[in-house]
Amino acid sequence: MTGKTITRAYLSEAVYQEVGLSRNESADLLEAVLGEITKALAEGQTVKLSSFGSFSIRQKGRRIGRNPKTGEEVPILPRRVLVFRPSQVLKARINGSEEGEAV
Repeated sequence: MTGKTITRAYLSEAVYQEVGLSRNESADLLEAVLGEITKALAEGQTVKLSSFGSFSIRQKGRRIGRNPKTGEEVPILPRRVLVFRPSQVLKARINGSEEGEAV
């Protein structure tokens, strides 16, 4: 899969192939799962997916940035950002280790 982007359509097709639901049911299931994740994150909750990782929202405060081209100082407003922390299992799989090995 090197270099390929995983899309909703690809994931929906994978659910169709693995689970055996119809293509429409697979797409609906994927949309429902993604919708629940999105809703939880929008409410400020943490989403933990076992053996994959966790998604959380972090609040960043106001700060002064600098335009690299002109050197002009620019205020950066407070905002919420999405943070993903991979699990140890995912890190091990990415690095080619066995699942049970310590990273």
